[in-house]
Amino acid sequence: MPLTNVAELRAYLAKLGAQPKKSLSQNFLIDSNIVSKILGFADVREKDSLFEIGPGPGGMSEALLELGVQLTAVERDRVFAKALGSRFPTCQVFEEDILAFDLDQLTPGSKVVANLPYHITAPILTRLTPRRDLFSSITVMVQEEVARRLTAQPGSKIYGSLSVYMQFYTRPRYGFRVSRHCFYPEPNVDSAVVRFDLIEPPLDDPDAFFELVRLAFGKRRKMIRKTLGSPEKILEAGIDPTARPEQLSLEQFIRLYKQFIGG
Repeated sequence: MPLTNVAELRAYLAKLGAQPKKSLSQNFLIDSNIVSKILGFADVREKDSLFEIGPGPGGMSEALLELGVQLTAVERDRVFAKALGSRFPTCQVFEEDILAFDLDQLTPGSKVVANLPYHITAPILTRLTPRRDLFSSITVMVQEEVARRLTAQPGSKIYGSLSVYMQFYTRPRYGFRVSRHCFYPEPNVDSAVVRFDLIEPPLDDPDAFFELVRLAFGKRRKMIRKTLGSPEKILEAGIDPTARPEQLSLEQFIRLYKQFIGG
């Protein structure tokens, strides 16, 4: 049963005796054109290994399987997890919380495609993006505002430590906006699709690096000489000590790290 409009989805939910759970950020995509755009943006191909997070009633799962992929899904909702396993026998379904799921069960080189639960978007992405050994790309739907922050560039008011984090581990790309009217139930905000192609991290000590980045952004309105101290070291890194953190690129933060910590 393709779940491409509200009537079809409601009928399916009634059959399962299920209702969308606000606690799990369950807002289900009901626009087949958007599903097709997502799969195209993710460059999904036949025989790819795909990992879907929170598939819910399985609208996107069905489209993925029709392309001939090897699909693994993690679904926390027991009713949906059971129904997915019955409906799609070739899909390996785990009834688990994505934040506790053992990622090492997945096939190396997998592509992630998902409509992420909005309340745990950042924890999911910060868990997945360092795993270049497992994932080649991550294409997800998130809140529009979050998508802009994830893909923000230096000089933007929304550029922050999360933006730097994503650039450290990936090549981020903003895809397209998705209206709130494309979901059931309809959320209060619009969404957007973003893609992250995983890359080799530029440093071997990310924890220390991000400690410095978070320190700089902790008081983002202040000049970095105020938050980091030692204007001499900042100058030695080739950076203006009066700069503010949102003006600095990943490469400039790396130079600061090498002066203050990793030199």
